[in-house]
Amino acid sequence: MLRVVLALTALCLLCGAAAFSYYYVKYERIIDKRMSGQIFSTSAKIFARPFTVHRGVALTPGRIAVMLRKAGYSDASEGAPAQVGSYRRIPGGIEVMPGPESYHSRDGARILSGPDGRVSQIVGIGRRSETPLEAYDLEPELVTTMFQGEERTKRELLTYKMIPPVMLQAVLAIEDRKFFEHSGINWWSMMGALVTDLRGQRARRGGSTITMQLSRGFFLSPEKKIRRKLTEMLIAVELERKFSKEKIFELYANKVYLGQRGSYSITGFGEAARAYFGKNIRDITLPEAALIAGIIQSPNWLNPYKRPDLVLKRRSVVLESMVETGAITRKQCNEAKAAPLKLNPPNVEASDAPYFVDMVKSRLADDYSGAQLNENAYRIYTTLDTELQRAAAEAVAEGMVMVDQKVAQQRTRRKRVGRGKSAKVEETVESGPIPQVALVALDPHTGEVLAMVGGRNYGQSQLNHAVAKRPTGSIFKPFVYAAAINSSITALHDEPVYTQVTLIDDSPTTFEFNGEEYDPHNYKNEYHGQVTARYALQKSLNNATVRMAEMVGYDKVAALARNAGISSVLATPAAALGAYDASPLQMAGAYTVLANSGTRSDPQLLRSIREPNGDVVKNFDIRSRQVLDPRAAYVVTNMMENVIDHGTGFVVRQLGFTAPAAGKTGTSHDGWFAGYTSNLLCIVWVGFDDYSDLKLAGSATAGPIWANFMKRAAQLPQYEDAGEFVAPEGVVTVVLDKSTNLMATASCPDDYSSAFVEGTEPKETCENGSQRNVFQTLFGNPPPQLPAVNQPGQVIRPDATRPRRVVVQAEPETAPRPASPAKTQEDKKKKKRGFWGTVTGIFDDGSGQ
Repeated sequence: MLRVVLALTALCLLCGAAAFSYYYVKYERIIDKRMSGQIFSTSAKIFARPFTVHRGVALTPGRIAVMLRKAGYSDASEGAPAQVGSYRRIPGGIEVMPGPESYHSRDGARILSGPDGRVSQIVGIGRRSETPLEAYDLEPELVTTMFQGEERTKRELLTYKMIPPVMLQAVLAIEDRKFFEHSGINWWSMMGALVTDLRGQRARRGGSTITMQLSRGFFLSPEKKIRRKLTEMLIAVELERKFSKEKIFELYANKVYLGQRGSYSITGFGEAARAYFGKNIRDITLPEAALIAGIIQSPNWLNPYKRPDLVLKRRSVVLESMVETGAITRKQCNEAKAAPLKLNPPNVEASDAPYFVDMVKSRLADDYSGAQLNENAYRIYTTLDTELQRAAAEAVAEGMVMVDQKVAQQRTRRKRVGRGKSAKVEETVESGPIPQVALVALDPHTGEVLAMVGGRNYGQSQLNHAVAKRPTGSIFKPFVYAAAINSSITALHDEPVYTQVTLIDDSPTTFEFNGEEYDPHNYKNEYHGQVTARYALQKSLNNATVRMAEMVGYDKVAALARNAGISSVLATPAAALGAYDASPLQMAGAYTVLANSGTRSDPQLLRSIREPNGDVVKNFDIRSRQVLDPRAAYVVTNMMENVIDHGTGFVVRQLGFTAPAAGKTGTSHDGWFAGYTSNLLCIVWVGFDDYSDLKLAGSATAGPIWANFMKRAAQLPQYEDAGEFVAPEGVVTVVLDKSTNLMATASCPDDYSSAFVEGTEPKETCENGSQRNVFQTLFGNPPPQLPAVNQPGQVIRPDATRPRRVVVQAEPETAPRPASPAKTQEDKKKKKRGFWGTVTGIFDDGSGQ
């Protein structure tokens, strides 16, 4: 009997040894194949634009140091310099020393600041000499690595030496205290976990070592079966035999899954530090390292944005574990526990700019495949300003809360339930589409896209509304007046000349075009009679604007629009009111014509592509062309300044934006706001994806977002110096009387300033041109009144039996969506909209603002 038992035992051992040998050899080959060569696929890196330091800019050495650390620079006093570069603080300034992987040449700079916190001196530090500089580009900040494959995973690869001790200690304390002692398997820990599981205790213990977790991550599925666990242990032993502990931890640090940000998976400690805290892993603090180590256990459940209380409790567990291992003291532990949870903004737009990154990939796809970009580890330098991107994301997030509230108010229905004293009023909110948003900010002189928000939640929808085409509404109207002013510059002797004070008939009119009738309406069916062009744009009057387009020629309006980049515009009356589609990005490009002295600059996202060592693969040049006479562009800008200071765009002044600016509101079925300062251009759109009517004016939806964004931008040093618009040669500014729109004198003190192309300005004074008769002159009767340019004028209601004079606040007009349909009387009645009025004292503009 004993012999039988021994024989069976020997047979079992033999079979076990054979099975072990088989699987050992099998997984050895798998490991060798998987771990040979490039373990992790390389990724292309996308960088922002470099920050240019000018003499006089408000920038302290401390602020420069923060920017350099974000760009990957190290403090020279901390040890070996980073590959990108290093810096050194000096009395009154900072020295910048680019490294071999820098965007720059190898020349550095010494930047000194004065007591006022502004840069006082910049000295280039070359290899042989020092040179005074007017400006110096700091290292661009990394925006993101390109995601890999369809899973949209991003990681920032680290070497073991790049992992700070505090991060290593935190992970070992909570995940594998005996990592540097065991050979892949911690038998005591596994036995403890087994006992806990058998007892059915809710707080289960994990028995997997870091090596076993790495085995599972690289080679196995997450299923919980005994066979998989045995295989995991076998692979762990083989990994320990083939690699050093440092290499194993390095692989783990780059492989571990640490949550989701938008539609991207966060993989590795480097990417987690950037995603959750907006910093390089090298700068991670004790509480931050403990948080990252804590969420390894269950990244999706321990989401610091969704469950901060749970995450803080888990962080405390990690910190206590670090005390137990001797990594930190009790005092350090308590201080770290008390530290607040300081996270990167939860809005993925604020740091990753995913819509912008997707557009960059799309622009590169014509010449480079994703695999080609990643395999070559190209460094892609873009036009994005990360600080401005954060400002855009925050302005959009705040503004859309307000829009949601207004939409909810529209959909709220009240119903009386019951009778008598027991009756109650119940409120219900009807369901409907969620409003969407887009924001595009450009450098008006180069067309470089500085910030882009393509929607309110990239994780839910990757549709980029910044490139989705919608009817533009009244933000198109400036091009009607630009075409008129521009045509006057080359007008012959017998051709009309149009200026800001050209009179236009704002009466109810049916326009005939190609045998069809076009019947636009002003808001609330209110008309102002004879008005100046300046007043028509200021109040966004529909009928006057169509009349202006008719006077100058629909073909000239359409030609200017197409040259400016709005390719869909046709020569019809409806074009004057923005009935044709364009995307926010297209409109931003078109508006550079007005903001950049008549020169269109194509929107541009890319600056250069470079090898990892800095060698240039391709540079991207700015593309621009002259579209409009600079004098005409300035005159229209002056008219649009009036829109913001006194007209439908006054909302931005009410909300506290004070810098000189030109702009226009717009509403079709959507809300628009387009405007610019001397150094920044921004377009905001708000609407529904299904094209349903937002029923809110551009001044009440897009306007506050624009104002919020521009206020934030004005606080940044690179945009703080927005000054007055500078008139080109050949433009004169004339002081006019508000009543007659002729040159003001001392006897006409109620005046305003207006720009004209030289030679087209009024020549008569308010006294000579008043056309008063002898009795009026003798007895001082007032001259005839034209509509005041900066005040509400006469309102004519065509449906009244006797026109009445009514002074009204600026109200919106309604821009029709179709191009030029023939309208029946029934259609015309349906076309009238209800009153949406003034919101908290802000001018509304149905279609026109």
